[in-house]
Amino acid sequence: MKVALILVGPTAIGKTTLSTYIARSLAVEIISADARQVYRLLDIGTAKPDKAILDSITHHLINFLRPEEYFSAGSYAKVARRIVEQVFRRGKIPLVVGGSGFYIKSLIDGIMDLEIRDEKIRTSLRTRLLNEGIEKLFNDLKDCDPLLASKLNSNDKQRILRGLEVFLCTGKKLSELQEAPSEAADFSPLIFGLTARREWLYQKINARVDAMFEQGFLSEVANLKMRGYHHNLNALNTVGYKEVFDYLDNRLSYDEMLESIKKNTRHYAKRQLTWFHKDPRIKWIEIDQHSDLQKIADGIVWVYQKHSQKTKT
Repeated sequence: MKVALILVGPTAIGKTTLSTYIARSLAVEIISADARQVYRLLDIGTAKPDKAILDSITHHLINFLRPEEYFSAGSYAKVARRIVEQVFRRGKIPLVVGGSGFYIKSLIDGIMDLEIRDEKIRTSLRTRLLNEGIEKLFNDLKDCDPLLASKLNSNDKQRILRGLEVFLCTGKKLSELQEAPSEAADFSPLIFGLTARREWLYQKINARVDAMFEQGFLSEVANLKMRGYHHNLNALNTVGYKEVFDYLDNRLSYDEMLESIKKNTRHYAKRQLTWFHKDPRIKWIEIDQHSDLQKIADGIVWVYQKHSQKTKT
């Protein structure tokens, strides 16, 4: 069975840089597993690889959609699996890189693709979210689908709204529908995860947020607002963008906005690590300010080559 290389870890830890080092030694094409980098116009706030990297290494599923377009984990699994197959046919190695755990799980293990959508119900739920807050909607989800609610963070707006939408559309629990059999991928995943001591990672996150604003993040979000977008849109209802929208709408001061982004990004990174640590297939690599990413990349390449030889015998 062919082997796909997968690199996961929390935001700001260095996945993009490490992937470029791996690409120096292996003939890879990189497939993004980031739930926000798929969207155009969301560049600085999603920490997309810069143009030089995108020009020198083939990347997929970056700048793939307009911000208003719907894209789910099921959609990702379908598209990404097709790309993985095409990469193998070209004689290259798929290198999946990202921090969206549900996307990566869907790619590897499959997911029941529920094409259940109702724009009227979705709009109604978004209006309720604005007027009543996420706590009220989360309590509603506890009533209609307690199993799903027990698996979610009480602030996970996207999945709370999705659970309610499916129930209101069908009268069935999303948690039950998701238990339907799903088909695993037809490749063998070799997964490496980056982790770090919390203090160092949080310093990296804070520094990245400061750098985002130096690079023009405020102007990026102001441009989105000028185009008619707002953070009630799913693509923009994410850490960084929603806080800047609140600042532009005079709901936060500049300092409050900056601190909220740093705090919420740190919380997000913690949730990412919690998710990934549940997967026993991941080979963990702890890094810090002294780590030599080129040596780490060389080690990953060596393990990949040995693993690939074993799967052929």
